[in-house]
Amino acid sequence: MGWLFLKVLFVGVTFLGCLYPLVDFCGSGDTRGQKPNFVIILADDMGWGDLGANWAETKDTANLDDMAAEGMRFVDFHAAASTCSPSRASLLTGRLGLRNGVTHNFAVTSVGGLPLNETTLAEVLRQAGYVTGMIGKWHLGHHGSYHPSFRGFDYYFGIPYSHDMGCTDTPGYNHPPCPACPRGDGDGPSSRGNECCLWFAHRTHERDCYTDVALPLYENLNIVEQPVNLSGLAQKYAEKATQFIQHASASGRPFLLYVALAHMHVPLSGTRLSADRRGRRPYGAALREMDRLVGQIKDKVDRTARENTFLWFTGDNGPWAQKCELAGSVGPFTGSWQTHQGGSAAKQTTWEGGHRVPALAYWPGTVPINVTSTALLSVLDIFPTVVALAGASLPQDRHFDGLDASSVLFGWSQTGHRVLFHPNSGAAGEYGALQTVRLEQHKAFYVTGGAKACDGKVGPSRLHEPPLIFNLEEDVAEAEPLEEGSAEYERILPEVRQVLADVLVDIAGDKTSRVDYTRDPSVTPCCDPHRKACRCHTT
Repeated sequence: MGWLFLKVLFVGVTFLGCLYPLVDFCGSGDTRGQKPNFVIILADDMGWGDLGANWAETKDTANLDDMAAEGMRFVDFHAAASTCSPSRASLLTGRLGLRNGVTHNFAVTSVGGLPLNETTLAEVLRQAGYVTGMIGKWHLGHHGSYHPSFRGFDYYFGIPYSHDMGCTDTPGYNHPPCPACPRGDGDGPSSRGNECCLWFAHRTHERDCYTDVALPLYENLNIVEQPVNLSGLAQKYAEKATQFIQHASASGRPFLLYVALAHMHVPLSGTRLSADRRGRRPYGAALREMDRLVGQIKDKVDRTARENTFLWFTGDNGPWAQKCELAGSVGPFTGSWQTHQGGSAAKQTTWEGGHRVPALAYWPGTVPINVTSTALLSVLDIFPTVVALAGASLPQDRHFDGLDASSVLFGWSQTGHRVLFHPNSGAAGEYGALQTVRLEQHKAFYVTGGAKACDGKVGPSRLHEPPLIFNLEEDVAEAEPLEEGSAEYERILPEVRQVLADVLVDIAGDKTSRVDYTRDPSVTPCCDPHRKACRCHTT
């Protein structure tokens, strides 16, 4: 790891005059006004119905609702997968997991990450003259060259994986809760942690807790805090994001800022949650905290580069099933056939609640205001759309699953995908397998079930041959599949089979990648292995 640090340190020393750590903001020539800036904000485990503009019962997203009124809201927008790492890999590559290799989550001890032969959005834009930054959760490999500092980002500030994958001193809200980090060489966990431990000892089958290694916070290649103070993390993200926008805007260089939030993933931050005077539950308070963070970033864009910055907000996947105590709202997607069978309707599954996510586009003077788009779009589309708007070129040696959605963004069209494929993301079936097919308003399932519910139980897996088919135009809750043998079913079934066969042939002939999913405890991020839980604070 030493040579990696020296490499980035050398670059940082070269550009220290640009007033931001390790980033070259000193462009040669004024490119401002020629290329747009991009701010991509990705929420974590946010339900479609968590956005007030989508679901009137939600009252906690005032800033996002304002953004919807000032821009475009997408009501049929989908994550590329129903869990963290695969969805993020698809955002940055425009390719499904069967192509980019990332079919399930990386671990604290993962040796590999997003394959190095996969080209990221940041790499493409940096070659096109952009300064690139990332704030927040990475979760695409942290060891060696898989770190975001070597995947096209000039600046990185954030956590290497989900914030439940390491202990903290302020564990926040979770169900069941996990203990706080141990304190001192001879001390056990804090009194709060001991209470959690005693309660948790009988529930270890429901959720894994990390007690040996604390959650680290990185700035570029350096761990600057371990464990992370979750209560202050949102504000740190807001400060770093607004600083990046300020410096990049002043430099004259176009910029890409990718902000991957911790919200609404559990544990929920404890900041101001218990002091809610209106008696709202922790989830609503965490939504408001996230909304304030997004509002700060949008305000900075408005003050510095309003008419030349495209802001795209969406989510990586849906929340845990609506039965969970701390779960978000999937809106109308709560009556699924699988729920009636005793399963889950949200995260990890390919039911609408697992991958239909909130999405907003904001670009004053370019994206029309207060428009609701029904186009079928995906996180996969971010890569090709941003590349096209930047005037850059897609890599020519591979195929992409996303499309350029510029015509939809500009209000010229309501046409998105005719077909989307939803990969298995930890529920039934093989990781990454394309066993759910969206074909216009119809959706076919070849496998259902197998997801872990909040009580730790795993629902039974069910194979469907012929597949279950729903008409989402008439049954968005996926409550009743079409009757096999009906005229509508018989008309759709051959088309479903054909588009699935076609994409599998295309993938087989494409340049695909393989992920190293091996694990080794020695790659666990640790700033001081001599202290319990790797404690250190360098900020």
